[in-house]
Amino acid sequence: MAENQYSEYQKALISGYYDNLDTIMLQRLSELVTELYLADTQAKQARLWQRARKAMVKLKIPPVIIDHIMKKQDVEILAKNLQDWLGYGKN
Repeated sequence: MAENQYSEYQKALISGYYDNLDTIMLQRLSELVTELYLADTQAKQARLWQRARKAMVKLKIPPVIIDHIMKKQDVEILAKNLQDWLGYGKN
């Protein structure tokens, strides 16, 4: 089986992605909060909530918190937690 051979530039891009994965996931979760506020159908909301769950798992949020947020499926609870994760609540 052939090994993937990446150029130095490609290696740097891949490394940069994984170095900034937390920031990328927090941004994605922030965008999902906005989309959830604007979602007009139950089906769309359900898809967005599943994407939010995946983002929280990638962020390594404790399962207890993820389960609570997913059980409530209240966008304001998700938004409040997101603010905490982004550090907005810190002085």
